[in-house]
Amino acid sequence: MVKDLFERIQSNKGPLGKWASQAEGYYVFPKLEGELSNRMQFHGKEIINWSINDYLGLANHPEVRKADSEAAQMYGAAYPMGARMMSGHTSYHEQLERELAEFVMKESAYLLNFGYQGMVSIIDALVTKNDIIVYDVDSHACIIDGVRLHMGKRFTYKHNDIESMEKNLGRATKMAQETGGGILFITEGVFGMRGQQGKLREIVELKKKYNFRLLVDDAHGFGTLGKTGAGAGEEQGVQDQIDVYFSTFAKSMANIGAFVAADKEIIDYLKYNLRSQMFAKALPMIQTIGSLKRLELLRTMPELKDKLWENVNALQNGLRERGFNIGDTNTCVTPVYLEGSVPTAMMLINDLRENYNIFLSIVIYPVIPKGIILLRMIPTASHTMQDIDETLLAFEAIREKLENGTYEKLAQLHTVDVSEEK
Repeated sequence: MVKDLFERIQSNKGPLGKWASQAEGYYVFPKLEGELSNRMQFHGKEIINWSINDYLGLANHPEVRKADSEAAQMYGAAYPMGARMMSGHTSYHEQLERELAEFVMKESAYLLNFGYQGMVSIIDALVTKNDIIVYDVDSHACIIDGVRLHMGKRFTYKHNDIESMEKNLGRATKMAQETGGGILFITEGVFGMRGQQGKLREIVELKKKYNFRLLVDDAHGFGTLGKTGAGAGEEQGVQDQIDVYFSTFAKSMANIGAFVAADKEIIDYLKYNLRSQMFAKALPMIQTIGSLKRLELLRTMPELKDKLWENVNALQNGLRERGFNIGDTNTCVTPVYLEGSVPTAMMLINDLRENYNIFLSIVIYPVIPKGIILLRMIPTASHTMQDIDETLLAFEAIREKLENGTYEKLAQLHTVDVSEEK
């Protein structure tokens, strides 16, 4: 007898889904209200928001709002209603691609509707079953899913570990010699959970010994790192050695969409082989024209990045001075590592939101190992020193409660299914 496909789903909701009855609407799928800003409304009260991807504070910049509004009035929300290869191509898309390519110092660029699907499709298009992929074990889900499509061999290396990179490049080289294929090496400019930069300078040095092409996902580096904001490659002085550069508009640009940049020959190939773009509607004009304005401000207003880093340094230094473990982040991403179970983390977050008016993201197993709570904070140029001071005071208070077992006791009273988390 064939088992009902839904039987597993009904009995096993998954490591995150099993908490849905307790978490949904508050810990996950929360409803933040009001204009995107450093302070918003949550459950009827004002909170300091450390959980929006608006690094440069462009979401509500008056020039950005004006550009978005004018694009909407002129074109509506739908135009162009077609895939670019067939009927959705415009001069604005071409202009944005030219300006993005120039900004990240590449010959050519191509717009993507969404970053996640775009990266999945880029990996799929770049390799054949004879090629070998080598990628960081801590890669973002979009990279992992792209690699899953690969019909050939793949190797993971230990996170940012040069010795492990070399070991796996050696294995990949032997394999590629047997298959007659090439090697695609994938890393991130900034790892979005830990806040560490990928070791791009060391990786490009390995090109002298191994023959591979380098794909970098720089979602969190674009706009925040480098003298001009061109990202982690510019920051580390190796932008010209990145063969395929990818970033999204969803972080520094406060928008929807993404792009890939490389030599013109590579971009021309991707334009005709990226399935996620060939069979999908073009990026709407609101996002396209709006991104042109955002990129203009990114280029012409370096004070936005300066303010961002002023806030980043104040927050991260304040946390370190108070004894909190923020790992070895060297970017804007600010993780705070604590010990505890998922139910304990719920009680901690509830306390922060209800009693200290602090809203931030919580990262738990299976994204990170069991027993660890990662509080992930995203400073922006919109935050103020008052926001930072209030947040640091709140962190001092929650640490004491975490250490004396207050949250663990509350968890036993208010949550279920804690046995697996101990």
